[in-house]
Amino acid sequence: MPNEVAPNVLSWASDLDPKAVSQAARAARMSFVTGHVALMPDAHVGIGATVGSVIPTEGAIIPSAVGVDIGCGMIATRTSLTAEDLPASLDALMPLVERRIPAGVGKGHDDSSIDRALDELGRPHSELTAKQAHTVSVQFGTLGSGNHFAEVCLDERSRVWTVLHSGSRGIGNQLATRHITDAKGLMERQAITLEDPAMAYLVQGTPEFTAYIEDMLWAQAYAMASRARMNAVLNNALFSVVKKGAMVETINCHHNFAQRETHFGTELWITRKGAIKADRGDDGVIPGSMGTQSYIVRGLGNPESYNSCSHGAGRRMSRGQARRELTARSLKEAMRGRTWNANRAAALVDEHPKAYKPIDKVMADQRDLVQIRHTLRQIFNYKG
Repeated sequence: MPNEVAPNVLSWASDLDPKAVSQAARAARMSFVTGHVALMPDAHVGIGATVGSVIPTEGAIIPSAVGVDIGCGMIATRTSLTAEDLPASLDALMPLVERRIPAGVGKGHDDSSIDRALDELGRPHSELTAKQAHTVSVQFGTLGSGNHFAEVCLDERSRVWTVLHSGSRGIGNQLATRHITDAKGLMERQAITLEDPAMAYLVQGTPEFTAYIEDMLWAQAYAMASRARMNAVLNNALFSVVKKGAMVETINCHHNFAQRETHFGTELWITRKGAIKADRGDDGVIPGSMGTQSYIVRGLGNPESYNSCSHGAGRRMSRGQARRELTARSLKEAMRGRTWNANRAAALVDEHPKAYKPIDKVMADQRDLVQIRHTLRQIFNYKG
């Protein structure tokens, strides 16, 4: 159940940094924020808006509240396989996934190995340079970096699932950055002073607002289609190693996005930054950190959360703090028994399970937001 942690800020988090509360309270004080800001149990300090927050707005939207990885989200597939169908080791899967799903900052497919994403999705509102258009195509169906990953998991009945986390790659970042910069420029030209300049906004009805909405919706569609492409590649790679298999059920959901919804009788822009839509009957994917369990959930449609829930475990350490305080050795211990990028352990310390909140506690905090359908444990993890 939520607590009011600041005026017009409801929180489902039992572990919450006071700085995140202050940040959410600044958002709640903005004149066009209609109703309360909702903090999910994984909430933590972000750039501009709090990660793990749901912000309802009327007549305006905040580009940095959606963030620079527009449309980032999860896709999970239950396969026809069970644990008994798998080989003793999934080591043979790693090189296939590494080759077929490029990962890392700026990484993409070779020109000869891709379909043109722009032919499938059209173009955003903002005009793309030739270089950007090329990047859109070569990065379509690629993983990215940071906490993005591809996994193979087993559920409580030893059924095999694949789980993948990715967003809109370089083009989403570039479009978001452009509109965040434009919003800040408008604030300066109109002499509007904000408590946090990162929360610069665009007013509905203006050309700048229309341009952002069209670019944002396009980037969300790009991210969802890119996840679907990688999901097919990941499952086909798994089935080629196992020599059989089929996809049975797939869930594809955003957790960095905004869309029009009606809440408490008013049509609003609902911005979810690190939160997924969890209306009654909505299926969702909530990953834990490396070495911990993940969850397939069904929304309960809690109106106080704007029909939302957490998007993951939520960081409790910054990446810098994790690199200072945690070790590659302890990460290897946490990942014992799994196939993963162990040769890159030193570079992945900032993704250590101890850098995140305990996912079981996060799930307990939101038992009025979602129902757990399946609990997944990783057996294969490929990080961006």
